[in-house]
Amino acid sequence: MTKIYYPAVIDKDADSDFGVRFPDFPGCVTAGFTIEEAILNAHEALAGHVDMMMADGDVLPDPSSLQDVIADSDLSTVAVTLAPIILPGKVKRVNVTLDEGLLSEIDTISNNRSGFLAQAARAEIARRKAS
Repeated sequence: MTKIYYPAVIDKDADSDFGVRFPDFPGCVTAGFTIEEAILNAHEALAGHVDMMMADGDVLPDPSSLQDVIADSDLSTVAVTLAPIILPGKVKRVNVTLDEGLLSEIDTISNNRSGFLAQAARAEIARRKAS
């Protein structure tokens, strides 16, 4: 398992929520009513974006330097932080017991149970670490 930290830029304009963008992942954005909520949402958004890239076989970019990101910030930028991504290691088969109703709900929204559970676990781990 490898952990990589990517810069996240938190912006706020008058009469708006806190927005988060990732200079290394154009199009990966999120927001929150408070800065804390924005940071929590940033971890989930980046984890989901990276999961989709990896599923598609895309190569992840090298993280930009914080110094460069800060130099490119503007008046709406209120903070620049780092968001961690845990890259998956070697796949290991495990036995998991789930309620059949929950399993049925997973099957209605995903055709890959293992992938769904791994993505959900990563998002929950990131959420708990961020709070």
